Amino acid sequence: MARLPLPPARAVLINELHRTADVIAVHPATRLVRIFTAHGNHPQQWNSFRYTGPLPHGRFDQQQPARGGQAVTDAGNGVLYFGLSVRTSVAEVFQTTSTVDRKTRGPRLVIVRPTRTLRLLDLGGLWPTRVGASQEISSGPKKITQAWARAIRGAFGDLDGLWYRSSMDSGDPALCLWDPPAGEALPIAPDVLLPLDHPGLDVPLGRVCQELNYTMLN
Repeated sequence: MARLPLPPARAVLINELHRTADVIAVHPATRLVRIFTAHGNHPQQWNSFRYTGPLPHGRFDQQQPARGGQAVTDAGNGVLYFGLSVRTSVAEVFQTTSTVDRKTRGPRLVIVRPTRTLRLLDLGGLWPTRVGASQEISSGPKKITQAWARAIRGAFGDLDGLWYRSSMDSGDPALCLWDPPAGEALPIAPDVLLPLDHPGLDVPLGRVCQELNYTMLN
């Protein structure tokens, strides 16, 4: 079985980082894809980081939970998740039910390009192995991966977040951004911002759902 213990001491994380090999530079021309909900109890905006966590579904939520494990609101620790494709975003966001609900809570699709190069720790490379973990870090129990997120954040405060393998989309890249510092790297306006039930998304979403064997609700 792949190994995923709790993270080691901060010195181990730092000593085993090879910055030229373990840090991925995401160019400003890269399009980042996100699906979020604009309505409901916790409405979001296209560029809003989430400062409340850790939440059960947030794999790399880095907020320190309250005693008992409850989520807290920490204005110094925002988190935001992206894929590099619509399929990765759909696979991750709707993984619990495998059903793409295009209306409830007003889901939106946004595509943005960062205003500067993002520097992300590559969890898809050898760094996890060198520090005693494995690729289970991208698919293992979220309480443990959140502990890794806190340890990484504490060791590498200059990094914008994490580059990891989507456990729902054949290991394709996914990104976790942290604010600070990544908040100031988002653009003033997105390239694309559409409600998920926009008619122009009927065909591409249908194709994605067919590939994933997800059900799409009209």
